Amino acid sequence: MSEERENPAAGMKNSVSGAAGQSPAAEYNENAIQTLSALEHIRLRPGMYIGRMGDGSHPDDGIYILLKEIIDNSIDEFIMGQGRRIDVALNGHTVSVRDYGRGIPPGKLVECVSVINTGGKYNTDVFKFSIGLNGVGTKAVNALSEYFRVKTIRDGHFRAAEFSKGKLVNEEEGDCQERNGTQVEFTPDHELFKNYDFRMEYLEKRLWMYAYLNSGLSLYFNNRVYFSRNGLKDLLENEVEEENRLYNTIYFKDKTIEFALTHSDAYGETQFSFVNGQYTHDGGTHLSAFKEGVLKGINEFSGRNFKADAIRDGLVGAIAVKVVAPVFESQTKNKLGNTDVRYPVVTAVSAAVADFLHKNREVADLVIDKVTRNEQLHKQISEVKKKSRETLQKSRLRIPKLKDCKYHIGEKIPRNVAPGESMIFLTEGDSAAGSLEVCRDVNYQAIFALRGKPMNFYGQKFEKIYSNEELTFLMQALGVEESVENLRYDRIIIATDADVDGLHIRNLLLTFFLTFFDQLVLSGHVFVLETPLFRVQKPKEKPIYCYSEQERDAAYAKAGKKAEITRFKGLGEISPKEFGQFIGSEMRLAPVTLDSMRNVPELLGFYMGNNTPERKDYIMNNLEVPEYD
Repeated sequence: MSEERENPAAGMKNSVSGAAGQSPAAEYNENAIQTLSALEHIRLRPGMYIGRMGDGSHPDDGIYILLKEIIDNSIDEFIMGQGRRIDVALNGHTVSVRDYGRGIPPGKLVECVSVINTGGKYNTDVFKFSIGLNGVGTKAVNALSEYFRVKTIRDGHFRAAEFSKGKLVNEEEGDCQERNGTQVEFTPDHELFKNYDFRMEYLEKRLWMYAYLNSGLSLYFNNRVYFSRNGLKDLLENEVEEENRLYNTIYFKDKTIEFALTHSDAYGETQFSFVNGQYTHDGGTHLSAFKEGVLKGINEFSGRNFKADAIRDGLVGAIAVKVVAPVFESQTKNKLGNTDVRYPVVTAVSAAVADFLHKNREVADLVIDKVTRNEQLHKQISEVKKKSRETLQKSRLRIPKLKDCKYHIGEKIPRNVAPGESMIFLTEGDSAAGSLEVCRDVNYQAIFALRGKPMNFYGQKFEKIYSNEELTFLMQALGVEESVENLRYDRIIIATDADVDGLHIRNLLLTFFLTFFDQLVLSGHVFVLETPLFRVQKPKEKPIYCYSEQERDAAYAKAGKKAEITRFKGLGEISPKEFGQFIGSEMRLAPVTLDSMRNVPELLGFYMGNNTPERKDYIMNNLEVPEYD
């Protein structure tokens, strides 16, 4: 939890204390009321506008959202048929984006990048299907950048404006020989984004997504062209290798809807959903409508009455819609809320699927075979559930391993509770869980204590979960038994010791998620908690916690020879008093990310499958013996 989330609750307590007779910390009168400019508010509360801050180690960190906001404007030009090329460059921490669209109207250049609720996106004749409709995106980039320069070129004339932290520094204009368009350069503010770096793999993945969503658009970055001729069809075929696809990709595209789908023999479902070019990794009404349309189209073709879960296992799908007035559930646009998209999406998808199956009988036979096998599988799972239900009901009454939090994804939060992200820590044993329980935030932080090493689920069938009571309860605690869309927590955090056993448990849990619930990983919900390995403390001085041997050596050199070094061998060795900061404002999380799902079977087979000479050689050649003081 960030300090922003902690402070409002503390303020409430102070108010109550004051009401009981204690003197307040400061007098509440007219002088206490402040009015901030829009850009000042962005700098004071950046998380409201770009989500998380971060240092660039997670693909959703703020520096990538800033870049996205700029590229989105260039994409909007392409969508309106203006400019088929975008140039992106990275020089140190400075990013440049150049498009070849119409260019911002010169007379409104400064206002368009610095005045909230100013822009052309409100005019649906000029921008019919736009990503950014709030008039905030570029202004947020400007406010959160220590250097920001925008240049518009129209018909041999340019105008440019330079800003620092949202404040205008310089303007210039003149004649030029450049092609029409807009160029934006910015450097994220080092005061707000601490020790950040752009990671090439995250930038490249974003550019590929833009290419898939905008077939015919060329994006240039690092002397490489990102281009897709077949849109979402290319996306799916890049995600799932040909030998793993049960049939040729079903693909459809018109002016407002594009989708692609296929099946593999994997468990669970993998979905990619987009609105006006924005990746909505938490789905929304368009994704639900897409899956409903697929089921309706298959039933219409087959004359059967399959249930929704019959199409789920192994389904890999992608849906992109264009909406005139998209309504997102947050400023970061992760989930679509428009209810009016359901009918047109269901209608278009069901008709296109049924038509494709009628015209491609070989594919149709494979689809019906897969859905039928899924139906039989779910009947078997239902029987397993029924047989184990009595045992599970008895166990549920005594399940002490889950210490739940009060609020979860999608639940209404009372006004007197600071907003936050819900999370569940998967801990190794009761010792670590005990430390977490004492210092956790009961509003948003849940704990699930594992009793030992989980089962290795590589190569196992889904119904095998129900023979393992512990992971059955974990699945139910997460809310993903029926669908990953029912996930109850924003973050699933694996909190194990940094020793051999802890790493093995971590790998077993990741195998469980990647085998049955890979969408949780692909959607960025799974993390690993980083905890300190060392404490360096000089007598009567504040301890320094170190997460690596390099940090330990630097801290010891700074503290001097009188400092004492403590090596933490497990989370249970860290006292609750110490542990609180590591799951609070100073929490370090390593996201579990996948560039693509196509290599997952090979990775799991290598690391979690039967022992092989290749794996033995790899381990012997890369073995590192941890140092214990």
